[in-house]
Amino acid sequence: MARPGTIDAEELLERAALAFERGEPEEALQRAEEARRAAPRSVPALHYRAAALADLGRLEEARGAYEEALAAGGDDPELLLGAADFFASRAGGEPEREDLERGLELARRGERLARRSGGEGAALRAELLLVQAAAHNHLGQSAEALAAAEAVLAAEPEAVDAMLERGLALWELLRLDEAREQLLALLRASPDEGWAHHTLGLIAERRGEVREAEKRFARARALAPEDFPEPVRLAEAEFDQAVEDALRELPGPVRHYLSNVAIAVEPLPADDDLRGAEPPLSPAILGVFRGAPLGQKGSDPWSHFPSSIVLYQRNLERFARDRADLLEQIGITLLHEVGHFLGLDEEALVERGLE
Repeated sequence: MARPGTIDAEELLERAALAFERGEPEEALQRAEEARRAAPRSVPALHYRAAALADLGRLEEARGAYEEALAAGGDDPELLLGAADFFASRAGGEPEREDLERGLELARRGERLARRSGGEGAALRAELLLVQAAAHNHLGQSAEALAAAEAVLAAEPEAVDAMLERGLALWELLRLDEAREQLLALLRASPDEGWAHHTLGLIAERRGEVREAEKRFARARALAPEDFPEPVRLAEAEFDQAVEDALRELPGPVRHYLSNVAIAVEPLPADDDLRGAEPPLSPAILGVFRGAPLGQKGSDPWSHFPSSIVLYQRNLERFARDRADLLEQIGITLLHEVGHFLGLDEEALVERGLE
């Protein structure tokens, strides 16, 4: 019981909740801190504090606050949803793989708990599945993202965010007709979704529908210029020269090993490049190594042809933020594919900063 003239933790939490509703994270943080002092192990107080710090952009403090809250109440589905969303999408800029995997773990845990609640936990379960879909898409796990998004849509057919995640997953899986149908349905419900326009542009570009692609890309840029800047463009000769320059930067012994490896530039990856891998590669890949690694005889179809490294100009131009970044990414991508030629797998390349 609170002493006369004081406010108990429950009332402080109600005030924090009202502050969130009014869009006042500073006020919410103050009330959550007071509730935390009144009840140091209160999971709602710890959760509100972490959420307020995240809303204020104090991300490292928010990270610690979420971990503190999880240590106190790791079986609270609402907290698991908030923490999963933070790690999967709000932990600072483009989520790191470690944060995405942490968010995915928390979302799975929360979804299992919500599922046990039956009908009462249905809405919460859908939100946790949506976090899973987004995290899987970020991690390049398109089949898993598709399954999670479709589970949401089975319960909530008009869930716009789930429609987007499903459309993105279908695009990555090269199920282009289904992706286009899903994204068009999304735009009928939410006409200003930049990612839907952008991905429809990618689909049109892949089909050779140049005017439709440019229209979609322009619409996406107008809606979200930070997400979809004007791509850097180099003439073919300039791009080829940039690749030659990147080759000269490689260590001498590596260049020696590459003497019998063709280095080529193509606009976009062909279906064979993507579907010939296991699992299939993303249509947004920046480059690919074809053939068997040095000193090995592979079983894939490309191993029977001379080894080659291919860089994809349009994907690289779209990936880069400016000309200097494009030149840097050409070098990084070339080095990444050289790593595959030398027998390094994706995990080893990530450890060397060549993801």
